[in-house]
Amino acid sequence: MTTTEAKKEIARLSELIDHHNNLYYQRHTSEISDYEFDQLLKQLLQLEDQFPTLRQPDSPTQRVGGAITKNFETVVHQYPMLSLGNTYSLEELTEFDKRVSKGLGNESYEYFCELKFDGVSISLIYEEGILVKGVTRGDGVRGDDVTANVKTIRNIPLKIKRKNIPKQFEVRGEVFLSRSNFRQLNKEREDIGEEVYANARNTASGTLKMQNSAEVARRKLDCNVYYLLGENLEIETHADAISKLEQWGFNVSPTYSKVGDINEVFGYINSWEKKRLDLPLETDGVVIKINSLLQQRKLGFTAKSPRWAISYKYKAESLSTQLKDITYQVGRTGAITPVAELQPILLSGTTVKRASLHNANEIERLGLRIGDYVFVEKGGEIIPKVTSVDMSKRDNSKSKPIKYITACPECKTPLIRHEGEASHYCPNENGCPPQIKGRIEHFIQRNAMDIDSLGEKTINQLYHLGLVKSPADLYDLTKEDLAKLDGFKELSIKNLLTGIVNSKEAPFEAVLFALGIRYVGKTVAEKLAKHFKTMEALSEASYETLLEAPEVGEKIAESLIHFFKNKDNRKEISRLQKAGLQFTLIEKEQHKLSNSLDNKSFVISGVFENYGRDELKALILAHGGRVLSGVSGQLDYLLAGDNMGPAKRQKAEKLGVQIISEKEFEQML
Repeated sequence: MTTTEAKKEIARLSELIDHHNNLYYQRHTSEISDYEFDQLLKQLLQLEDQFPTLRQPDSPTQRVGGAITKNFETVVHQYPMLSLGNTYSLEELTEFDKRVSKGLGNESYEYFCELKFDGVSISLIYEEGILVKGVTRGDGVRGDDVTANVKTIRNIPLKIKRKNIPKQFEVRGEVFLSRSNFRQLNKEREDIGEEVYANARNTASGTLKMQNSAEVARRKLDCNVYYLLGENLEIETHADAISKLEQWGFNVSPTYSKVGDINEVFGYINSWEKKRLDLPLETDGVVIKINSLLQQRKLGFTAKSPRWAISYKYKAESLSTQLKDITYQVGRTGAITPVAELQPILLSGTTVKRASLHNANEIERLGLRIGDYVFVEKGGEIIPKVTSVDMSKRDNSKSKPIKYITACPECKTPLIRHEGEASHYCPNENGCPPQIKGRIEHFIQRNAMDIDSLGEKTINQLYHLGLVKSPADLYDLTKEDLAKLDGFKELSIKNLLTGIVNSKEAPFEAVLFALGIRYVGKTVAEKLAKHFKTMEALSEASYETLLEAPEVGEKIAESLIHFFKNKDNRKEISRLQKAGLQFTLIEKEQHKLSNSLDNKSFVISGVFENYGRDELKALILAHGGRVLSGVSGQLDYLLAGDNMGPAKRQKAEKLGVQIISEKEFEQML
């Protein structure tokens, strides 16, 4: 393909992908499947890898991420991002209305009401219709440039495809994690033995400041915008600005309303107090603004906040109920989670009987005793949580101190607690029933071996009948074994056996994830498979070699070493290999662009300005080169980026290996 042909095809694919993105994120409809969309994006990525000079800043591939940010540049806001005054009182809203009326004299005025989303404020700066900068609120005067991460948020337009737009303008919004994405993220963390996140708002904030934009993309942040700033915008009211943002393709929550007076503001607040709990994201109040921009300017600002706007906060519903007992759950990785067993209460529309207490530290912090009356809230309107003890109802003669368990509630093995970690663990990995069943449930899930006809109830039956004690046992099951299960007839037996056989086609990276190695999630498994190519190479890798792999830090490296040292795990891997599972990476044929690096070998180390490591590997292979994992006397080049470890440089210098920069590498191409 020539450069001219590639340019046309890149333009066609970009336009098509933008079209489907718009349908999905703005109109909530779709013309193609997720698989077909992913294939279009994949084609575009491949073309841009082949012709890097044709990659545009507004390309849909920018949403995939891959940039590594060493530090975030500080940006001074052109318009300060002031905070709003808060109130929980309708009486104080009436006082606010009186101040507005006095400030505007005899003028009539109207309000604009919007729900207040519990996320992270962001400033989006556009020039010539293209997103050039995304900046956090910071201290209101200056914030951090997180543009690479902002570009991964799919409902933020990278380019405004409208005529007669201002040369430069700024859009403000709230970046958030939806309830469903937050739950999924916590499920994944629980699945690999990580502590779950406490709330969606702080998680969104932390995600936006991550250094790896590929991980930001994976977390699927969203953004609702609510404010437009700039010169020559041809708008007279906030309602005009919202309408313009909608026309330009921004995601504006349809929950807003223009109202005539303060009584209608009260009506809006009341109408959304319960309805907001059904929204896909967390909300904590209502923002009330004067609609007229001229009147906004007339009212002006205090030192910290505008006089023409205020935030009304809903009070989190908190009720007192009795703590009847504490039970303990054992997770797949052996983590122990204490659970408060409560006298049932109706809270935010649902009956709450139980609440997580997280760990022993939380019980100690709250000062809980069995029999106490405790205040319970729905954290982020999702997960019930115990917030404090109702000391006015404590009866010391009847309440009992809590002694945290020292042995596993399921298998009675003494618990351990790793230094620096809050949770206790049951170390009996191969003898504790919840861990065994949890490991099998993890093994068969969609992102792993994807055995459709197998679920939690069936796994429970198989375990209690002694038919399956580890994932490898699944591949020894017979018709006669399955006939012993309740409800299993000829068709269901056939479907399950077929599902088990089909799972042998799952790629190496899925098998690696399915093993359930602590801290090795789906993304890390993919990186490890791509880096080491085979299970044998991974299992024999040293601690230092593991640290050279992308996404692998000390914690993951230690976990991998521990896993592969365990003789039971090695036996399990051997059985799975004999069963026919894929233990070698099947790499797709690399399209060759030239022979400029013909058979030259490279080791890549450090952080690079224009490329991610995977991009560099693809370029080396596409131009005939080879990528090695370690420095040796046979190596031709050490491609060195910023923050490269000194050990590699010293070894390369000692062996006489040529060390080249990113710029020198580009010149070689």
